[in-house]
Amino acid sequence: MLAAALLAAFFAAYTRMTPYDEVLLIRQGNHAAALSLGGALLGFSATIGSALVHTADYREFFAWAFGAMVVQMLAYAITTRLLRMSKDQIESNNCAFGGLLGAISLSIGVINGACIS
Repeated sequence: MLAAALLAAFFAAYTRMTPYDEVLLIRQGNHAAALSLGGALLGFSATIGSALVHTADYREFFAWAFGAMVVQMLAYAITTRLLRMSKDQIESNNCAFGGLLGAISLSIGVINGACIS
C-alpha cells in the first residue's frame, strides 16, 4: 500500500515539475508525452520494487523511495538541459525525444534498484 502511495506521490510531483501537462497531452493522443511519463513511472517503480524486496523495514524502504524520487527528478532536469529540450518537442509529439527521455528514466531507475541489492 505504501508503494502505491509513493508511486502516486511521484506521479504528482513529476507531472508538476515538467513544463507541459502530460495527462492532457496523453488524453489528446500524444505518444511522446506517454513515452516520457511512462519511462519515468517505470524507472521509479524499478527502484521501489527492488526496495520492497531488499529493505528490512518501512523507514529504509521510504528512504530508498524518497531517494529514487529525487534522483529521477534530477535526471529529468539534467537530461533536458543537456539535450536543450524545449517543451515544444513533447507538445509537438516528437516520439524520438519522448522515447529517449523515457529510456533514460528507466535506465536510472534500474541502476538505482540494483544499488539496493
